[in-house]
Amino acid sequence: MNVGVCYAEVDRQLWLRLEVPDDSTIQEAIHLSGVLTLYPEIDLAKQKVGIFGKIAQLETPVKEGDRVEIYRAITVDPQTVQRRRR
Repeated sequence: MNVGVCYAEVDRQLWLRLEVPDDSTIQEAIHLSGVLTLYPEIDLAKQKVGIFGKIAQLETPVKEGDRVEIYRAITVDPQTVQRRRR
């Protein structure tokens, strides 16, 4: 089945499309994508993951066309950003 794996840094984004076995999980899709080799700083034990913007567990099965996302930690409080824009 065809899925995407996404990861974004501050200055660049990666979106890979790949074929995974039908019974694959989020964790398996991430490993098969090779993103962990490209970005060794990714720590799946600490970082959250999801599908189409919804947080999910690494053991969650993926479906055809899913976009698996690896999230970075928030470094700035969103309310602080709003105050700076005013």
